[in-house]
Parts: sequence; C-alpha cells; structure tokens
Amino acid sequence: MRNSTCLLQPSLATTVALPVIYSFLFPAGSFGNILTAWIFSRQTPTKRTQYIYLANLVTANLLICSTMPFLAAYFARGYQWTYDSVACRTANHLGTLIMHVSMYVTIIILCSIALSQYATLKKNGDTQYSQAVNDKFYRCVLKKFRQPKFAKYLCIIIWLTVLCITVTAIAYSVQAREEFPGCYNIMVEAGEFTTMTAACLATACFFLSFLTVLLSYYSLTRHLSKIQKNTCIGEKHLIYKTVKRNILVIQMILTVCFLPYHIFRPIFYALLTNNDCPRLNYLVEIKNFLTCLAAAKSSLDPVIYILLDKTFKKSLYGLFTKSTSEHHKRKADIFTEETPEM
Repeated sequence: MRNSTCLLQPSLATTVALPVIYSFLFPAGSFGNILTAWIFSRQTPTKRTQYIYLANLVTANLLICSTMPFLAAYFARGYQWTYDSVACRTANHLGTLIMHVSMYVTIIILCSIALSQYATLKKNGDTQYSQAVNDKFYRCVLKKFRQPKFAKYLCIIIWLTVLCITVTAIAYSVQAREEFPGCYNIMVEAGEFTTMTAACLATACFFLSFLTVLLSYYSLTRHLSKIQKNTCIGEKHLIYKTVKRNILVIQMILTVCFLPYHIFRPIFYALLTNNDCPRLNYLVEIKNFLTCLAAAKSSLDPVIYILLDKTFKKSLYGLFTKSTSEHHKRKADIFTEETPEM
C-alpha cells in the first residue's frame, strides 16, 4: 500500500450522490435527535437505566450528524483539495475520528440495551424462565445491565475505550502528503498497518455485539415457543412479546445498517493491490457508500426510540397533543374576543 502510485478518480456516484445523501441526512438527523434530547432532558426520568443508554445513543447520533456537512464537502470537492489544506485535515482527521468513535459506541450500546431488555425477564420472576437462565450468570452479568449506576460507568468506559483506540490509529497513521498531494487518495481511504489493525479490532467488536444480540433473540424465541406449547400466554407473559420486539428492532438495525459495512471491510483490505487502479476506485466507492448506510442509522433513531421506550413515546405524544390543544385554545380565545356579546 505504501508504494502504490494509483491516483483515485471519483465517479459521479461519489461527487454527486454521496454529498446529496449526506445533505438530506444532516437536517433530518439533527432535528430528530435534538428533539429527542430535548424530550429526554425535560420529561424522561433520569434514573432509568433505559434512559441512560438512549441518552448516550442520542449523543453519538448528534456527533455523527455534525460530521455530515464535512463529509458532503469532502466527497464533492475533496479530489480538488491538497492534503495539507485545513479542509482536508478537518474532514479526514476530525471527521473520521468523530464518525468512527460514535459508530462503535452506538453498536456497543445497542448490544447493552439488548442485554438490559433480556435481563428484564428474569427480573419479572417467571419460574420457567428462571430455570432457562443460569442464576449465577444473571447475578454476575445480566443484572448489572439494569442498574443505572452500572449503565453510567459502562457508557463512560465504552466512550473512553473506543476514543483511545481510534485516536491511536489516527495518530500513528503515516501521513501521505509526499506521495499523494491530493486529499482524496488511497492512503486517506485505506490507511496503513495501524489503521488496518484498528479496523480488525472494530470488526471483531461488531460481530461480537451482533452475535450477542442474535443469541439473546434466539434464546428468547426458543423459550417463548416452549411456553406457548405448554401453557397459555397470560397477562404476566406479555412482557416477553415486548422484549422480543425490542431485541428484534436492535437486531434489524445491526443487520441492515452495520452488517454490510463490516462484511465488506475485510474484503476491502484483502483485495487492495498496488497496481489495479480501476478496482481500487470501485472498492473505495463501495466502502464509502456502506459507511453512508451506517451513518444513516443516526437519522432513523428517533423512530427507534418510539419503538423501544414507552415513556419517550408518551412524552412525544403528549408534546404534540399539548401543542395542538393550545393552538385550538388560542383560536377559541380569538373567536371569543372578536364575537360581539348578544
């Protein structure tokens, strides 16, 4: 990779489509997540474990949204920038740092939410489920994910760990200005050994989180199937369906938004060569579109919060119904003021 002389030539898909997509995602994601943060700060109880996880997701989403204008500019004009320019360094170093830190914080926290949801079943005291889940494992691990204090410390550790790994990878990356004076180049897009090592760790982290959520969903589905065969699902067991739906939502997010990128990433590094410029261009553009798909998840999260958190749903519904009732009340007051007395 270090001796590659291939100059990347972005196609219209990169210079037009990606900037347009990021330009649409930025206002949608910013508005939705700012509204979500406002609702959390005013109407959601801060001591709930679920709130702590969701609040960290909102923070990560807002950080991802903050990089979208820089990414749009980079893909639209990055091939014209010099590597030493302020715009190039801002888009590549600061933008890459924020994007990847927020992405993997999101993935790990989604896994934590799934485990927290999974642990609610044991909390409800179902004897059959108590037999299905190892009590010692629950006491040592699962129960912790429902404790607010543990959730706070866990989120802090996640942020610090991901930040340290990403900063290290960027700090030790070999600068490319001597070989590639342009900003849009293979060294920026692929990196070298340190970047690849960090990418391997990140990919392993994703698949570990993905399999954890998948195993939780499989275990819950299997247990539900046994209950339905042996007993009638009563009101007490309706919690299972809610938890199953929540874990399924998380599994779908990981599958649709993040899985394609992490499947392609090892393929991307395996296929990189020093002398096949057309293939390098295709590989880089596919990688960038899959990264965009992962970033798009931040704009969809307000919908996800509605599915995962009933308190948030009620708060959002109350916000809009309150606004509507106040609007009608103002109209009625105006009508009363303008109508002469009989």
